[in-house]
Amino acid sequence: MKLRCAILDDYQQVALSATDWSRILDKVEVKSIDRHIDQPEELVEQLADCDIVVIMRERTPFRASLLAKLPRLKLLVTTGMRNASIDLTAAASQGVTVCGTGGAGNATAELTWALILGLARNIVQEHNAIRSGQWQSTIGSDLYGKTLGVLGLGKLGSKIAKFGQAFGMDVVAWSQNLTKERADEIGVRLAASKEELLESSDFVSIHLVLSDRTRGMIGAGELKRMRPSAYLINTSRAPIVDQAALAEALQSGWIAGAAVDVFEVEPLPQDDIYRSLPNLLTTPHIGYVSRANYEAFYKDVVEDIEAYLSGSPVRTLS
Repeated sequence: MKLRCAILDDYQQVALSATDWSRILDKVEVKSIDRHIDQPEELVEQLADCDIVVIMRERTPFRASLLAKLPRLKLLVTTGMRNASIDLTAAASQGVTVCGTGGAGNATAELTWALILGLARNIVQEHNAIRSGQWQSTIGSDLYGKTLGVLGLGKLGSKIAKFGQAFGMDVVAWSQNLTKERADEIGVRLAASKEELLESSDFVSIHLVLSDRTRGMIGAGELKRMRPSAYLINTSRAPIVDQAALAEALQSGWIAGAAVDVFEVEPLPQDDIYRSLPNLLTTPHIGYVSRANYEAFYKDVVEDIEAYLSGSPVRTLS
């Protein structure tokens, strides 16, 4: 009898065409679900007969309460090598192997820069203005000569810093563990503090891992330190920024605008204020949604399943 595998949240209906699944189809029956299921009862019903579940990033959390209702589950594969929405302790105690995947690595940085340009040149507003018969309704902000503040100088933050340098920006970086040696290696200035970075930057881009230390790192006090002409960009994780404080900052003019690709509740509720703020540029968590990334994700998903079936799991998370 074949094992049963469900792929969740396949919004673009590309999971089954992104890679070659034929290598496992003699042992595994695969189904794709192309919508988000937010009702726990329906989710359990869809997954009750599954031995393997594939999840896309953090779209569907796998907490202890859900895992306990899926006694047949033996392998959970998440795209990416980090997923804060999985209770790894509960999975381990239930005998569920959790594996991750690699990725292409450039998509989020490229989207971040698209958002920065979109903010600076009011691209969405001008596009909509043309569609409604108007012409030249805004004045853009320049990037050349401005200061880009990068919170977190890891793989993504370093790429954004280099993009900024290519556009002639003065780049300053800060994080709790950032050293001068690392800043010098990338060729950016090390801010003496988070406050200094916020006060001196025209654009602030967040590239930090969500943790107890970074949760709520940007709150009302931090937003008030930013320049009224400054912009905040978050393509990392929503809880790093106090969501209510950011809404207030945008409504009250503490900052000129913001761009976000991540939200505390996803998909974003229809009545969420983030859907209506005129100086907020939003995208639906598509930083990682690119063809190269999806091909890399699902290629590794198949490899993870093959390895598990052979008794030697790879890319296990703990």
